[in-house]
Amino acid sequence: MKTLALLRHAKSDWDAGAPSDFDRPLSRRGIVAAAKMGEYMRRERGEFERALVSPARRCRETFDQVNAGYGGSLSPQFEERIYLASAGDLLDLVQAQDDAFSRLLLIGHNPGLTYLALELIREDAAAVERERIAEKFPTGAYVQLSCEVDRWADLGKAACNLEVRRYPVEELA
Repeated sequence: MKTLALLRHAKSDWDAGAPSDFDRPLSRRGIVAAAKMGEYMRRERGEFERALVSPARRCRETFDQVNAGYGGSLSPQFEERIYLASAGDLLDLVQAQDDAFSRLLLIGHNPGLTYLALELIREDAAAVERERIAEKFPTGAYVQLSCEVDRWADLGKAACNLEVRRYPVEELA
């Protein structure tokens, strides 16, 4: 059994004057939301053994805030292939992970994360939650999947059960 968590970067600051999309930072709201999501993950979701993170600034900053809320125990592996990746590219990346790790956190971007989640979640389970993910997977959104595989390479379509879908607004309320 493998656990895969997908976290979309927190709210970015479009008015920060960043020279490129890649360099756009988090907004104040995004910083607070990311830290709250880290607290939630620590309190409710258990420990992760590996964190794959897009090197885009807003993802690095999301990781920093999540990790602070989480308790500072995660070490990031920055992965260029996550930036603007399709669901297929993200699946390839996850499938290539070392099987010694059974709990993986991936921090990246939409639309790839949404499509990956929808591809992996069993259609017959969690229909209402799948629909919510399909309708909107906002910045800072988190899903955790339990995947009935022993090897990451075997991960494929409809191989996972949705354990939780959590949005920052639920943590900030």
